Amino acid sequence: MPEHMIDLGLNFDNSYAEQLEGFYVQVKGDEAPAPKLLYLNRSLADSLGFDLDKLPADQLAAVLSGGITVKGGSSIAQAYAGHQFGHFNPQLGDGRALLLGEVIDKNRNRQDIQLKGSGATPFSRGGDGKAALAPILREYVIGEAMHLLNIPTTRALAAVATGEEVMRDEPLPGAVLARVASSHIRIGTFQFFANRKEGDKVKQLADYAIARHYPEVQTADNPYLEFLRAVAKRQALLIAKWMSIGFVHGVMNTDNVTISGETIDYGPCAFIDKYDPTAVFSSIDHQGRYAFASQADIGQWNMARLAEALLPLIDVDSEEAVRLASKTLDDFAEHYRESWLALMRAKLGLSTCEENDPVIISELFDLMEAQSIDFTLLFRGLADVLQENKSGLLNLFLEAAPFERWLATWSERLARETLPDEERIALMNGVNPLYIPRNHIVEEALQAAEKEANYAPIEKLMDVLSDPYTAREGLEEYALPPSADLAPYKTFCGT
Repeated sequence: MPEHMIDLGLNFDNSYAEQLEGFYVQVKGDEAPAPKLLYLNRSLADSLGFDLDKLPADQLAAVLSGGITVKGGSSIAQAYAGHQFGHFNPQLGDGRALLLGEVIDKNRNRQDIQLKGSGATPFSRGGDGKAALAPILREYVIGEAMHLLNIPTTRALAAVATGEEVMRDEPLPGAVLARVASSHIRIGTFQFFANRKEGDKVKQLADYAIARHYPEVQTADNPYLEFLRAVAKRQALLIAKWMSIGFVHGVMNTDNVTISGETIDYGPCAFIDKYDPTAVFSSIDHQGRYAFASQADIGQWNMARLAEALLPLIDVDSEEAVRLASKTLDDFAEHYRESWLALMRAKLGLSTCEENDPVIISELFDLMEAQSIDFTLLFRGLADVLQENKSGLLNLFLEAAPFERWLATWSERLARETLPDEERIALMNGVNPLYIPRNHIVEEALQAAEKEANYAPIEKLMDVLSDPYTAREGLEEYALPPSADLAPYKTFCGT
């Protein structure tokens, strides 16, 4: 075996690199001066086939920081374009990431292992390709929290300190994130080749994506239209799930939208505390393009950009292609609405459907907005009402009377169902988390790691988030919103 190559014992099968020549560039990560494994997702590593008993931590750190070649891996940077805040950039690509390779895991599923922050690539556009410690830990924490909240997501495999500083506004400790996804194909990947008028490559990519992610549409009369429809339905469900837990992605550019329907790129993301449909946390989203309540509309807009790339494949008659694609895009709103309603009914403990349910839900959100009620605590507290304990929930309101009237309407609605309260309470507590990555707590933990090399707050937070639905003694502070005197929370894209 050549020097500086490590055999991880993984079952690599690099279909993207083998089947899509011209869609990427070969690249090798920088060798970190002093790589140190900070966090390893052992259960995920085991499912991928890592033999952790035979792999020393220093070897894993060296490999997962990007500077050591992996036997059987591919080590490529993928090409893609994208609309960023509505403006098209024809060439983006993996500027600080490399695909280590595709692994067939123990369940026979194909998974990408990608490194983020491993060094410059031909797509870096003058950047250093590196990442700072705090944003890497942020993605590790929130990505795993999303997984445990049952949201489709890329997952954090490892966080590795590189032992070097990266220059941002100030020198910061460097790190690399190893993350896992069913693929990293984005809407922007299709846009890259469509913009270059390379229709043959758009078709090649579409055929590959269908075979990898949506094989059920291969035999359809119009597989490319069905592919668009399948991606749109999966995106509609994903965004509905974000909305059900108060998650704001923050940067829904088309290069941050995977066709697999997984949440990707936790840059300026956040969770709302007080309910506010206009909530924006990104420091650069001055127009509120990616506000909380705008996410479904942006999801539909993004699907339109994918449709544009696929039009020549959907039908040779451009007018007919537009008509067919437009119908699919119109359906997106209904798919989203159905998904969101199903999730909201579950959060309210409703096991049947009634025509007036959307009105009851809307009235609740109006009350929450009017009095700035904490999103997570409100929904979690509803199950307490069924146990004759509503004082905690009423205390969230400065003026409780309107909410008590809503509770009466909700109780009447529940009375028309036959589900026993015990089962209903268990179901509600199984979908309404008590512990989420509260922004202020995440930020405190990241600052402790970055400024003091104190990782205890991160470790504690990860333990809390490992079981978000079960109340545990001694963790009360993790369920509380920030104090009223804390400055409004802001997030930043730069890593």
